[in-house]
Amino acid sequence: MQASAEVLIIGAGLSGLAAATFLKHKDPDISLLVIEQGDHPGGAVASYLEEGYLAEAGAHGFLDNSLESKVLIHEAGLTQEVEKAPLSEFVRYICLDGQLQCIPQTPGKILKAPLLPLTAKLRVLADLWKKPLPDQPSVAQWVEHRFGKKMLPFADAVFTGTYAGDIERLKLEAVMPGLHNLEQTHGSVLKGALHKMRAARKKNGKKKKGLPAMTSFHAGMSRLPQAMAAKLIPNQEIMYRTVARSIARNEKGWLVRTGQLELQARHVIIALPVNRCLELLADSEFPTPPINALQEARIANVVLGFTDKAKIPFGFGYLAPEKEQRFALGALFSSHMFPARTPEGHVLVEALVGGRRHPERLDLPDEELVSKVYDDLKQLIELPDPPVFSRVLRPKYGIPQLEEGYPALLDWRQKIHAENNNLHLCGFGWQGIGINDMHKQAWEMAKRILTGYQEERAEEVKGVYF
Repeated sequence: MQASAEVLIIGAGLSGLAAATFLKHKDPDISLLVIEQGDHPGGAVASYLEEGYLAEAGAHGFLDNSLESKVLIHEAGLTQEVEKAPLSEFVRYICLDGQLQCIPQTPGKILKAPLLPLTAKLRVLADLWKKPLPDQPSVAQWVEHRFGKKMLPFADAVFTGTYAGDIERLKLEAVMPGLHNLEQTHGSVLKGALHKMRAARKKNGKKKKGLPAMTSFHAGMSRLPQAMAAKLIPNQEIMYRTVARSIARNEKGWLVRTGQLELQARHVIIALPVNRCLELLADSEFPTPPINALQEARIANVVLGFTDKAKIPFGFGYLAPEKEQRFALGALFSSHMFPARTPEGHVLVEALVGGRRHPERLDLPDEELVSKVYDDLKQLIELPDPPVFSRVLRPKYGIPQLEEGYPALLDWRQKIHAENNNLHLCGFGWQGIGINDMHKQAWEMAKRILTGYQEERAEEVKGVYF
C-alpha cells in the first residue's frame, strides 16, 4: 500500500504535533501526515486521573515565557483551559541538613538568604577572575571552579529537578549552552550577566520582566497533545499504531516504510526521542553518529493523596541534593500549584524516585516504593496519617542525559541538516528536554520547510529555577 504527502512527520508526541500545528497554521492547505506507533498522542506527556486525583506520568508543566508555546495553546483552542502557578507567588524548598529550607528564585535574594555562610557568598565573586575551564567540564566541575564547593548542592538540586541527572556527568555545554557561551565570550558569568542586563535595559528601558509562571491545563498536560491531534483528520493526516521501520532517499524525496505502508514525502520530520531517532537512522545512508545512544534516567512518580490534616508547606515542592541521602529525589506539592486536582478535603503530593544515580530503586514493587517514600516524606513534612490514596506511575520514556558525546551529537545533527534540506530532526532530547525546548525546535523545523531557513545552534541564556 502506498500513500504520499508533502510532509511526513514521524511521531505524535509534542514535537511532532507542534510541527504539524505550526505548518497548518502558516499553510492551511499543506499536505501532511503524522504517524504514531502508539494508540494515542502525547509521547512522554501522560496525565493520570483516578477517583478525583489528577497526576502526571510525564512533564508537570512548562513556563509561560515561550512565544512558541503560547501560539500552540491558542491554535489548539486551549486558552480557556490554562491554569498557572506564578513563580513570584509560590516558594520552593531545598532539603539541607535534613530540613526543608525555603529558597528564593533570584540571585540577589539567594545571596541575602541564610542558606550559605558569608565566606561562601564572597567566594561567588571569584568568578570575576576565574578563567574558563578547558575541554568540556561537567556541571559539578564548572560550578565548583566558578562559584565554589558550597554551591554544589544548589546546582545538584537544579539538575535533579530538570534531568533527574548526575552533575558529575552532565556537561555544562550540553545542558546550558547559553551560559557556556556567556562565559566564553566575557570570561566570567557575572560579567556576561551584567552585560546582558545593560543591553536589555538599553533596549527595553527600566521595565522589569518579572518571573514566569508554571503552566498546565485543568485536565492535565495530556490536553495539549490531545487538542493538537484533534485538529488532524484521522487516517488522512494522522495514523496511530503505525511504526516507521526504515527511511531512504529517492528521486521524489523520501520513502518511509512501515509494516504495511510505503509512505512517499518530499519532507520528513523525525520527531522522536533522540535514541529512537538514532535507531531509525542506524542502517541508513547517513554518516555514523559519534555515539550510538544517550544514557537515560528513568524515574517513578509516587502519587500520594492525604487528608487535609497533612501540613504540606505552601509552594511548588522541594528537591533533595544527593548529599542528603534521601530516598526521593524531591516532591511536587501538586494541589498547591494547581487546585482541584484532588477530592475536596484532600491534598496531593507527587514524589520522584530513581534517576541517573539510583535506577535500582525502580526495581522495587509499588507497595515498597509507597512505603519508603512515605517514610522519607514524614521526616520532612508533618504527615499525621498515612496516605489515603497511592499510585506508582512508571513512565515508559527515560529522560535523555546530556553527558559525554552530546555536543558532538548536536554537531552531527547540524551536519545532517546542512546536507539534507528536506530531512528534519527534532524531539525529546534534541537541544534540551523541556516542553518549551521541544516547541522551539518544532517551530525551527516548520520554518525550514516553509522558507528554507537554516537554523543556528540555540544559545539562549535560560533562567535557573528550582
